[in-house]
Parts: sequence; C-alpha cells; structure tokens
Amino acid sequence: MLKDEIGFAAAFQPIHFNKIFTDTVPRPHAVTFPNRDSLSRDTSRPRPMPARDSVPPAVADSANLDSSRVAKDTTGIKLSKDSLTAPVNYKAEDSIVMYVKKKEFRLYNKADVKYENTQLTGNTMDFNQATGILTSRMGIDTAGKPKDKAVLNDGATSSEMDSVQYNFNTGKAMIYQTRAQYGEGFVASQKVKKQPDNTIFGFRNGYTTCNLDTPHFAFRAKKIKVIPNKLIVSGPANLEIEGIPTPLFIPFAIFPISSGQRTGLLPPQYVVNLQKGLGLENGGYYFGLGEYLDLTVRANIYSYGSWGTIFSPTYRKRYKYNGGFNFAYSLTRIGDPEIKDNFTRSKDFSVTWSHSQDGKARPGTNFGASVDFRTASFNKNNVYDARRRLNNNIGSSINYSKSWVGKPYNMTLAARHSQNNETRQYDISLPDGSFNVNTIYPFQRQEMVGNPKWYEKIGVSYNALLRNSVRFADSTFGKPAMFDNLQAGMQHQIPITLSIPVTRNIIMTPSVNYTEKWYVRRQTLTYNPNKVSLLDTTYEDGFYRTSAMSTGASLSTALYGMYGFKNKNSRVQAIRHVMRPNFGFNYSPSLAKNEWEYIQMDPDGRKDWYSHYAGSAFGGSSRETFAGLTFGIDNNLEMKVRSDKDTSGFRKVKLLDGFGISSSYNLVADSFKLSDFALNARTNLFDKLNVSASATVSPYQVDHIGRRIDKYAWNGDKFSLGRLTNANIAFSTSFQSQDAKSKEKEKKKEEMEEDGVLPEAQLEEQRRQLELMRANPGEYVDFDIPWRVDLSYSFNYSRIRSVDRSRDSTQFTQYLNVNGDFSLTPKWKILLNSGFDFVNKQVAYTTLTISRDLHCWQMSINLVPFGSYRQFSITINPKAGILRDLRINRTRQFLEL
Repeated sequence: MLKDEIGFAAAFQPIHFNKIFTDTVPRPHAVTFPNRDSLSRDTSRPRPMPARDSVPPAVADSANLDSSRVAKDTTGIKLSKDSLTAPVNYKAEDSIVMYVKKKEFRLYNKADVKYENTQLTGNTMDFNQATGILTSRMGIDTAGKPKDKAVLNDGATSSEMDSVQYNFNTGKAMIYQTRAQYGEGFVASQKVKKQPDNTIFGFRNGYTTCNLDTPHFAFRAKKIKVIPNKLIVSGPANLEIEGIPTPLFIPFAIFPISSGQRTGLLPPQYVVNLQKGLGLENGGYYFGLGEYLDLTVRANIYSYGSWGTIFSPTYRKRYKYNGGFNFAYSLTRIGDPEIKDNFTRSKDFSVTWSHSQDGKARPGTNFGASVDFRTASFNKNNVYDARRRLNNNIGSSINYSKSWVGKPYNMTLAARHSQNNETRQYDISLPDGSFNVNTIYPFQRQEMVGNPKWYEKIGVSYNALLRNSVRFADSTFGKPAMFDNLQAGMQHQIPITLSIPVTRNIIMTPSVNYTEKWYVRRQTLTYNPNKVSLLDTTYEDGFYRTSAMSTGASLSTALYGMYGFKNKNSRVQAIRHVMRPNFGFNYSPSLAKNEWEYIQMDPDGRKDWYSHYAGSAFGGSSRETFAGLTFGIDNNLEMKVRSDKDTSGFRKVKLLDGFGISSSYNLVADSFKLSDFALNARTNLFDKLNVSASATVSPYQVDHIGRRIDKYAWNGDKFSLGRLTNANIAFSTSFQSQDAKSKEKEKKKEEMEEDGVLPEAQLEEQRRQLELMRANPGEYVDFDIPWRVDLSYSFNYSRIRSVDRSRDSTQFTQYLNVNGDFSLTPKWKILLNSGFDFVNKQVAYTTLTISRDLHCWQMSINLVPFGSYRQFSITINPKAGILRDLRINRTRQFLEL
C-alpha cells in the first residue's frame, strides 16, 4: 500500500455510523469523514499499514476524526471554501481506502454514504473532496448479472440506477439508467439530470404504472420533466405494449403526482348506443373548491340528438359530517323524427343526496339523508346496468333525531318517499315525526331501601306520532288532484305497565293502554256497479278523532325438559327442549262504533263494514268489543353432541331456534270468536343453512265462492285443522373457500382504525365502492378467494280476494337464486348471478362476468345473454387510479323497448 493511502478492512460485516473503537482488537469501523480543511491541515501522519485486513489502534484513532473535535483542538485555522456543511457518514462491507493527498476515498462492496438528508448506496463508491463529487456504481456477479444497484434517496423520492455522479456542493446529480417511483407511476430513463430542488430532466424515458423491471406497457418519450410532488410532463409520447410500439401517439402528456384536490379535465369515454347512436359519455371537468367542497360536472352527447348533463358536488368537514348531491338531466330522442309513430322524445331528471354525520360531532343529535328521486322513465332512458334498470322500487329518507342527556324523552323527525316506476305511483310522507317519553316510575322512592313495593313497579310512558302523507300518480304531480289524496294525522299512546312475580318461575304483567288518533279528513264509500272496483270514494275535510282503550294481564314462564341417552359412547348425548308459553286476558271496549258503516259490496247484495279512516295515516279503531283470551307458545330445541374440536369435548347443536303458534278468543263476539292461528319457525342448521317459515291458518269454513262462514273447519264433513290462507318458507346458505390474505386484510383494517379513520368515513367509502362494484363487477374481483357460492330459495303461498270481491284466488311464487364465482386459474375468474322462476318456468335475469388479472391491467367481459335488456361488453383498463380513464371498452346492447 502506498504511503499516502489509509485502508480499513471491514471483515465483510456492516459497519454502524459514528462509532469509534479504541480497543486493540481489529474489528469493523465506521468512519465520519471530517471537513476538508481540517483533514488537510492535520499534522498527524498515518503510519504504514502492516496489512490490508488489520488496523492498528493508533491508525483507527487518527482516521476517525470528527470536524467538531478538530475545531476544538485547533484554533486560528480558517475553513477552506470547499468544506462541507455537515459530516459525511459512510460504511462498506468489504473495505474503505482513503487517499489523503488526493482528498479521495473509495468504498468497496455494499457501500453506504449519508450526507444530511441524502443517502446513496451502491456496490462501489468514489468521493473526491476537491470537487465534492461522489460517484456510485453497481456491481457485476460471477454470472455477469448486475447486483447492488446504486440507490439515491433524498428524502422525497427514491431512485434506482446503474451509476450516478452526485455533487455535494451544488446538490446536482447525473444519473444513468435509472428507475424512480412517483406515486402510482414509475419513470425509467437512460440519462437524468437532477437539480438541487429535485427537479428531474430525463432523456429517453418510459412512464408506466407496472412495477416490473420490464414493464408490460409504457409511454415512451424522448424528453421528460419531473417536478416533485406536482406533476410529470413529457413531450410527444408513444404507447408501447410488451416492448412493441403501437400506432397510438400523443403530442404531450401530463401525469399528476400530487395528493389532494386538483382542478382539471375529465376525459370522455367513446360508446356505441343502439338507440342513441355514437356518443361520448362522462366527459367533463372537476373543480377542487377547497378542503370542504368540490364539484364534478359531466356531460353525455350522442349522434342521434340525445344529450345529458350531471352535476355532482360533494362536501365534508372532518369529524363533523360529509355528503354529496347528484343532479342529472337528460333529453332522450329515439327513432326518426320524420316517422311520428316510431319517434319518442323524453325529458328526465334524477336527484340523489347522501349525508352522514359523525356520531361524536354532536352527542345526542343526529342528522342523515339518503335521497333518490327520479322520473319514472329515467332508468329506462339513461341506466344501462340491467340490475338497476329492473329495480322499479326507489325510496328516500331524511332523518333528524334528538335525545336529551339525563332526560327520559327523545324526538325524531323524518321525510320519506317511495315510488314504483312500473305503476308510476309516488308516496311521500312529510313530515313524519315522533316524540317518546321512556318508561318512568312515578311512585318509586328516590332512595331505594329494601325490596320495592308492588306499586313502585308501575311504569308509565308516552308515544306520539305525526304523519302527513300523499299518494299520487306522476301525471298529477303539482296539480290539485295530487293534493286531493293528502292524508294527515297524529296518534297518541299512553301505556301503563306493571310486572309482578307470582311464583319463582311465573311472572304476571298487567297493563293499560290508551290510544287516540286525530285526522283532518275522512273517507266515504258508495256502491257503484259501473266501476271495476264497484266503489266510489269521496273525502270530507275537518277535524276528526277516534280512540281506543285496552287493559289486560298476561302470564309467562319457561319450562325445561331434558332427555339423556344411556349409551355414554353415543355421539348424541342429550336433547333439551325449552317451552315458553304465554297466556293473557284482554279487554278492549269499542269506542269507535260511529266511524263504521254497513254498505253493499257486490252485485249479489252482500254487505260489509268499512271504516271512515281505513285509508288514513294510522287506520281506524276496532269496531267490536274484545273481551277474551290471548295465548301462544314458543319452543326451542337443541342437542349436545361429542366434538373433538371443543376443549370441553362437547358442543351444542341447534335443531330449532324457535317454533311458535299464537291466537286469541273473543268471549263477547257474536260470531267468529276464534282468531286465525299464526305459526312461525326459524333455525340455523349446522351453522350453514338458514331456514325461516311462517303461516296463517284460518279455523273457519268457506262457502262456494270463498267467503268465510261462522263454522269451525273441524266440524265439517271432513276433519280439518284449518284452512291455510298464506304461507312462506325460505332457505339460504353460503359456501366459500378460505381467503388467502384474510390475515393481511384484517391487519390493514386494524391499522386504519389505529390511524383514526372514522367509522362514518369507512362506511361512506364502502358505499361508494359498492356502487362502483355494482356498475362494473368485473373490475372489482377478489382473486384471493378461489370460489364462492350463495344459494337462496323462497316459496310463497297466499289466498287473496278478487277485485270484484266475489271469490278467492290462489297465488304461488317459487324462486331459486344462485350467486357465485370460481377461479379457473389464479388469474382467471368467472362470476355468475342467476335464478329460476318455477311458477313461470323460466330462467331469471342472468349476468355472466369473466375477469382476467393482467398484472398492471384488468380485463372484464360482461354478458347478459337473454331477457329484455341483453348486452355484451368487454373492458380493458389499467389498475392504477391515475390511468383509470385510459380504458378500451366495447359495448353492445339489445334492448326491447
């Protein structure tokens, strides 16, 4: 070794920063390079090195000089102009060689140099203190492959390269064969000039969102400029796929890499519509209006003259509330204007609004809104997703609630809306409010001592409901006919309850309940043989009241039964049965006889009772006095079986979560004393199969046209327990394979909660994601779950009265729904949603989606093979959000209008 060189052997171990060793045993060293002037003026001369892999203690001490220490020991020395402003910390696994006279040092094998906020790593490094230039290079292994590429990290960005020259004095750098990440994108350049403010000028570049060393696609541009945390700008660029240039050229490109709001254009999507012609959809402009507000304006235009516009402002205030509006207006022209019979012109609009409040913003007060109001033909002319288009029932709700801390009362106000696009009927309720006083105990002592007296358990509460509603057809909107159907009313309820334990297992609950209803109009029915419904309806305005009162007492208990199997080796050890019978007596005097009238209902002269308030907000009161019995029973059945998976060796299996029957008997009625029997059953078999069923059984016989007669079913010529008037049963189950990344997803969810992501914000984001998934199911596929199947079956039976009230008719509905997906390969997924209508004997609305994971791209094929809204579409688009609008879409629709 030359006399002006100092060598440090690193013994192939990493060396830690700023650690000085003073012992005599050779070991790895970390060196803090002193300021240039202090090193040049050091009077101590290095001793000759006996060997490269050994370092004498004296040499180690003299080499590990620090600029601050030299400044303390040396006085009156001026720093040279080329001195650095801070120490340079460096390390290497193999060795470090210093050239004192040349003011250079070299690092070998996994070199690492840090200066202020800049860190540079590489295989080998050279630093010249005279010029302030640090050069880093990658290495080559024995197979000729590159290793330990140079990496420059300046705190804001991290770049990987073959070699780099970095000037500590100016902060400039010349980089060769580099690849850097900016947000979701990567920029690979043959040669790069880095400025002190981290601005990048690249030569022969490629921009991509693919994270592979050899990307699947890239935009190739000769010149490119990167402004950190703002944007990437390039000159003319050409799209290259799998290394093959395509005919697609763009004159320039701007890729934003900043976070937060940025105002800008939204590119349109080219479409071909069978009814509207060629078109551009969803083009527009985004306005970032600050932290609390933004606005998106989009427009659609088609070659046949149709057009539409959408305004979508959103607002938010952190830890307070968030929401958004969506107003859409469209003019649809279908057919040839010259042929009037084949031409339609429709003006439609849609208004949606969602608002949610943070639960911690105003404790005790909450306001929320979910509004969806649109013209009946809006979906038909503007919605192309078949599932949404076939949904004819749309609803809205706006809710405000207030509860007072430490007070027993609360209040709610609401506005509701529902519509049926097929019947074109609208129902609006505004306002719809309630005021409730929770149960209070007026006779209870302030300080309880000993057991409470029976009268101290008397509880009183109050409930008030306010409702103003109207039902109308869309053709009468805003017209006098609309307000003719207005119904308004208020209901007051005062329940008084008491709980008295009769024995240890039997509890008696006496109660008194008073109800009063106020209305502003009442209806009158008149028989009219010229109408299909045979009845005319007229309304009388005024103030009307009706009331009802009931009193009674009920007894309830629980009975347990256990059957144990004698064979101890049996898998089933025991079966337990729990019965919960209830029995009560109720008395309800008739306080509303004047609101009922007896009129003719059919051409045969049959008469029946009707109430003046049958169509009102809360209905009418009972016409007959009830003094009778109520009774019912509920059952629970489960068994105890052996299980090797349970630590106790046994586990409980539910056979029946519940099976019950209830009815009542009126002792003072002149006819039909026994009420219908209501049955219900529910269970969850093997924690997989959900089963629910219900039925209503009438105990009376019927005449030849289906009218009920006062004669029990079991007293007829043929014995019968009753007549089934309606019944339904439903099964549902779900199966899926294990999620390969379930633990990672759960960990990510926990991290979001730790970072303070509000539950309301999560719900809002989930809602938006669900909307996107419904519109584009193929673009949101979970490839981590190999397969999933959801099955549901429902059967409904009902007996309803015909329109002319002359007979009963039977209706059946039976439907099977199948929803699932499976992976043909780890990258191919097939999704199916279908069903079968057993009554009409036809396959229900079916969608088939085929999705392909193309690493940085996604391909989805959507098919609706049959029905009124058949369609086919194929979409290929990048996964990265920054290139979301760079998609290839081909759609064909076959609509039967």
